[in-house]
Amino acid sequence: MTEYFEVHARDGAARVGELRLRDPVITPAVADDFVVDTGSLWAADCDLPEGSEAELTVLPHRSFPTGTDPAVQESFAVDYPNVDYPSAGVVTGQTAGNYGCDAYVLATATGVVGHGESFRDEVIAVREAVPPDTALYLAGVATPANVATLVAAGVDLVDTKLARVKGRQGIYLTTEGEYHLDELHELPEAFPSDPPLSEFTREDCVSHNVAALESALGTVRTRIRRGRLRDYLEGQARHENWLTATFREFDGEYRYLEQRTPVVRDTELSAASEDTLRRVEIQRFTDRVTSRYRNRFSNPLVLVPCSARKPYSDSQSHAQFHRAINYRGHLASITSPIGVVPQELECTYPAQHYDAVVTGHWTEGEKDFVARVLQRYLERNDYPRVIAHVPGEGYRDICERVAENVDVPFEFTVEDHPTTSESLSNLSDALAGELKYSKRERQHNTVRAIADYQFGPGAGDDLFPDLQTTSRHPKLQVRDGSGTQLAAQVPQYGVLSFTLAGARHWAESDAPTKRVEIDSFVPHGSVLAPGVVDASADIRAGDEVVVEGPVAFGVGRAEMSGPEMRDSTRGVAVEVRHVEDNA
Repeated sequence: MTEYFEVHARDGAARVGELRLRDPVITPAVADDFVVDTGSLWAADCDLPEGSEAELTVLPHRSFPTGTDPAVQESFAVDYPNVDYPSAGVVTGQTAGNYGCDAYVLATATGVVGHGESFRDEVIAVREAVPPDTALYLAGVATPANVATLVAAGVDLVDTKLARVKGRQGIYLTTEGEYHLDELHELPEAFPSDPPLSEFTREDCVSHNVAALESALGTVRTRIRRGRLRDYLEGQARHENWLTATFREFDGEYRYLEQRTPVVRDTELSAASEDTLRRVEIQRFTDRVTSRYRNRFSNPLVLVPCSARKPYSDSQSHAQFHRAINYRGHLASITSPIGVVPQELECTYPAQHYDAVVTGHWTEGEKDFVARVLQRYLERNDYPRVIAHVPGEGYRDICERVAENVDVPFEFTVEDHPTTSESLSNLSDALAGELKYSKRERQHNTVRAIADYQFGPGAGDDLFPDLQTTSRHPKLQVRDGSGTQLAAQVPQYGVLSFTLAGARHWAESDAPTKRVEIDSFVPHGSVLAPGVVDASADIRAGDEVVVEGPVAFGVGRAEMSGPEMRDSTRGVAVEVRHVEDNA
């Protein structure tokens, strides 16, 4: 049982946590000052140390170098004892498991760091074998340049050993690489405490390297708290080839990262490179739009370019499109990096949260990605025809590629630019004779579309076969036929939050329900992980969840994934919005 480590913030596999020593340590952190290694069992048996709450004690262990035969590792693996002080066990990807420790030291760290695929495999193997509320410690490998990548992979603790060794060798470390002192004409990324280059000694280099590593960790912690580590990593990983390789290797591990990535955030997503297309948030959005969302309008589909302003409908260009369409067509925006955004989901994370670099030119990778998304979207949804009101470069290429592969006919309406009078007139004329849909139909379809996206295919119809809406988009209130409020649209995320009546309706419906089973108590404010008996495996941080127990029923928002709720012994599992005592 973990007693001394708790996770406070998550950003993918990266976490900000707290090692609850006598003097608490906020992680990710340098561990030199509080880790005590009690020795190896290879040479001789070691007595069990007394330990202390002031330090993290590495229990007597056997380390295995990279490449050790799994059978050998299994034969000599250590079964760590339960102790009543902060402890760490030494493991590999082969021997990792739940030994009741608060942290785990990766024995193979120096053998896998520097090799993207091996590092990925070893870290994921350990992280998935040990409890989620335990820290992962990699010794002897951290530098200012690689520590963001280590933490993004799931590492919580590092040390300054390599930074000190490099300093004694006269190698000066920065967040973008390393330099030999005798090659420098000035000190890049210098600190006020650094002496001038003419007086700079190797001991000064050691001090600088340690300070640079500490500073880099401060940046990483801040980025995690803001939900912006990935944006930083896309640039940081370019400084060394193995970091770039590792970055891409982890991008291929969708299952590992998706389970650890929140479904909603109130932060900007920076789309600065083609790597953004592989982000979990982007992949998740496109998957849900092409597998969960269902168009409920009978009108033609009108494809338009995205806008810099979010949500799109607040932009000047989209206001012009809406006037020309005049509720006679179903509008969807084409955009990189997200793909296709139906008008009902324009506020849903990350559709109103991303900021793309606008150059006017599309890469071939972007075109291919968006074309595949658009084709899947059209294969799932029925439209009588598609009106592509898009400019030439990029957008039109995408539409023409897709038009060749689907049965629905395409019509192009843009002359020169989408917002010219001639183009807007063409768009309006193309919709001549089409019936308008009503405000009521638009709002009802929006609610059901969000429910499909948020909860699963068909959820909109299962949850809201008969509904009324009040207020206005993006703050719609959802009521049943008798006027009882069931849910409300959350404007900053573009998702639904249930009332207590709505949660009961959800739990009793055929829609997929994410449930957290708790022990016999009535939560007030939050449910902590020790109080969770079971949780749906598909719960992700940010999900709407039903909370059920012998004496309580409630609804709230998940603060960690379902598997993490089940396996953790510390931390907030659910922030409860409404609860009632059923005793």
